[in-house]
Amino acid sequence: MTDEKITRTVQVLQQGGTALIATDTVYGLAALPTDEAAVAKIYALKARPRDMFLPVMAAGADDLEALGLDINTNAKKLFASDLVPGAVTFVLGFKDGARKPHWLKSREEIAARIPDNALLLSVLKETGPLLVTSANRHGRPDTPAKVKDILAELCGAPDLIVEDGEGRETPSTIINCRHDPPVIERHGAISAETIHHILAQ
Repeated sequence: MTDEKITRTVQVLQQGGTALIATDTVYGLAALPTDEAAVAKIYALKARPRDMFLPVMAAGADDLEALGLDINTNAKKLFASDLVPGAVTFVLGFKDGARKPHWLKSREEIAARIPDNALLLSVLKETGPLLVTSANRHGRPDTPAKVKDILAELCGAPDLIVEDGEGRETPSTIINCRHDPPVIERHGAISAETIHHILAQ
């Protein structure tokens, strides 16, 4: 069944669809970043303002570096730790002179994560990096844990629902690695103490 889910999810995304999919934290809405219609649908489903950028998920650090992102010394410490893959979202800038893909041309930084979810990682290995954002309506503080509650909150329905139990109530921890020392911008599943301990090594 898992292989069928992976195949079906990849197919829908590559055909320009959107997917509601479990991560290792809250449920997310996913789309190919190169498909403008699919990206627009995610904004519409969440009622999210278009001037607020969407986060990226990838299967590994190599995929993020291929986007031109600067994984600096502090970021490398965290990427090399047991926290990755996992519930840490990194805010990263771009290398000097980086050749950005067209869908990142207007951005100076991105929030990126490598999730610790076998199904989603398998999808990401097939599709490449995806835009994946929490599946809550904009302005609501939390993402519902149950799929039925998520769907009741969204402004419409995604093209595919990949249900995998209940999502967690706590989102990822966001750490901005463009600063030195890095700055935690959202407290989440990984404690600040754990992150600071790794950075101090």
